[in-house]
Amino acid sequence: MMKRLPRVFGVAAFALGSLWATSSLAAPAEALHPDDFLGKPIALVVALALVSLVPFVFMGVTAFVKISTVLQIVKSAIGAQSVPSNTVIMALATSLTMIAMAPVGQRMLDRVTPLIGAKNDTTVLIEKGVEAVREPMRDFLKNNASEKERVRFFQVAKNARPEAERAKIGQDDLTVLVPAFVVTELTEAFAIGFLIYLPFLVIDLVVANVLLALGMQMLNPTQVSLPFKLLLFVAIDGWGLLAQALVSGYR
Repeated sequence: MMKRLPRVFGVAAFALGSLWATSSLAAPAEALHPDDFLGKPIALVVALALVSLVPFVFMGVTAFVKISTVLQIVKSAIGAQSVPSNTVIMALATSLTMIAMAPVGQRMLDRVTPLIGAKNDTTVLIEKGVEAVREPMRDFLKNNASEKERVRFFQVAKNARPEAERAKIGQDDLTVLVPAFVVTELTEAFAIGFLIYLPFLVIDLVVANVLLALGMQMLNPTQVSLPFKLLLFVAIDGWGLLAQALVSGYR
């Protein structure tokens, strides 16, 4: 399973780019029909612009939202200013996101693979590829967005449309599911962060009171409490338990 993660994640995150690259390499330039999608410079520029948005999609509609937020809160709670670095935090969040999104990526892979071998027009290939990628992602967003947020953003989406067009909005539309998912993830991340912050806050308070009782007011309590917080976090296997809980919380 772990050996297949990079391949699964690649299809999940760069499906549009893969489809475009495969079709463009498979057909020689002289064989392209004038009406082919890739034969239109403006359409090609638009396609490349959409592919460039893939990192933003990865950060916005995957498990990366909650995982990265929780890890940043943990770093702040420990009190170490630059340890671990933001690069390490993002790398850990990305690797955990790959594990959490592996089932979705596998479904996308199963749906996209038959399309790559089929002889379709480039426009049709991209259209079918988008459809194949969209439905597994829609199911993931629906399963992990709270009912409360889905109802809220369904009403927001309806109110944003003219009254004559409100009937076209459905509760399973991506315009409803995406913001509902992101808000749900941020709410859960802050709730987890609150529970994580409490033990470290207690340590800070205890250390501050001990230093005050000893008459050592000039000593920074944070410098004294930091070793104890690190010891506590390592003793309870904090990184491992936190990573396991974050990954297993997705449906």
